[in-house]
Amino acid sequence: MPLNLSTPIRSCAAVALTAISFSLTSPSLAQSNFPDKPIKLVVPFTPGGGTDLIARTLASEMAKDLGQPVIVENKAGAGTVIGTDFVAKSAPDGYTLVVSSIAHSVNPSLMSKLPYSTEKDFAPVAMIALSPNVLVVRADSPYKSVEDLIKAAKANPGKLTYASPGNGTSSHLAGALFADLAKLNLTHVAYKGSGGALTDLLGGQVDMLFATSGSVGKFIEGGRMVPLAITSAARSSAYPKVPTMSESGVPGYVMEGWYGFYAPAGTPATVIEKLNVATRKAANSELFKSKVLAEGLVIKTGTPQEFDQYVRGEIERWSKLVKEEVIAK
Repeated sequence: MPLNLSTPIRSCAAVALTAISFSLTSPSLAQSNFPDKPIKLVVPFTPGGGTDLIARTLASEMAKDLGQPVIVENKAGAGTVIGTDFVAKSAPDGYTLVVSSIAHSVNPSLMSKLPYSTEKDFAPVAMIALSPNVLVVRADSPYKSVEDLIKAAKANPGKLTYASPGNGTSSHLAGALFADLAKLNLTHVAYKGSGGALTDLLGGQVDMLFATSGSVGKFIEGGRMVPLAITSAARSSAYPKVPTMSESGVPGYVMEGWYGFYAPAGTPATVIEKLNVATRKAANSELFKSKVLAEGLVIKTGTPQEFDQYVRGEIERWSKLVKEEVIAK
């Protein structure tokens, strides 16, 4: 009897077509089910600083909206490059984000070689907030005003020191602008995160720090640090009695940091949109406001496109200042 091969052949063809169909639709299915596992927020700084506080507060709020845990992981080093590079090389699936700051926009011009392309290897998710820095000294510092610092620095060129959590951070840039606009010779001392900078300021190893509000609020409240000036154009709601740098004798001084989320380039637009919505809800939640508004942050959220446009403007601004040698490499 002749063998009937038509049925097995049709069955195999059906199985093959089903497999092909599944392989073609599974990415869409994965995107529609996003997220179905925990999301990681990479903070490219050591624990304890302003970026860390923002990430951990947002994580708890985002988890409520996304229905999955949002885990904060600190990967500090090389002026945020280590943590940022980790995310650049992560899978573009929305499960690994970097909490970026102003360092993201200045590192391309400040560092001759980066292991990633700032403009090509990341997908903007959302801006979170703007943040003025606050110039602080320890409580027993002999310097009681910006004028005192300027007089001392001019009398002793190179002797006064300002700390920062690393090259390219808002603290570094704020100090460099101070030195440039006030025509001072200050010595920059870079640390591997906020912890060391705060510890050495309190211990008297460095003279001043242009800190993020979030990292020094508790020290100011506890009387261990004294705020001398705010780096924004207008006074901060967190420190209404503290003058701006411009009011303190440095005309034209304006410096604001920023925070935002990036995903690896290639992350699907539908996933980016879900993350953007969750981030905006979290940033405007009562919990987040209660944590950050009292410390001077200005919540500023929007679309991924608006965030991208803002950061590109910052990249251009800092590139110009680095080329003019206002910011030392």
